[in-house]
Amino acid sequence: MTKLLDYPFEIRPLTDDEGGGYLISYIDFDECIADGATPQEAIRNGKEALKETIAAMQAEGLQVPQPGEGQASGRFVTRLPKSLHSNLVQRAKREGVSMNMLVTMLLAQGVSQSAHK
Repeated sequence: MTKLLDYPFEIRPLTDDEGGGYLISYIDFDECIADGATPQEAIRNGKEALKETIAAMQAEGLQVPQPGEGQASGRFVTRLPKSLHSNLVQRAKREGVSMNMLVTMLLAQGVSQSAHK
């Protein structure tokens, strides 16, 4: 049987507008979140919420994910117009990097810029 602490989670501080404290969420369960005044309290409350979420899923006959199943693989595939693909290949050659590295860098720059708007 899987232990509750095997499931990866994220904790973030809540803003004053959100009520303060800390929020815990589990990447394998979109519907499972909890909060607490301290990170330790959020983890305790999160563990209880996770236990209840798993019990509810089992009662409904739903498959309970294994720890880490909800994590992103770090890989995605996309189709590009031929002209864009050609431009990326040429730029990667000019910069002496793989096209994968170039696209990763360009995506990271775009995400960073949009986060600061």
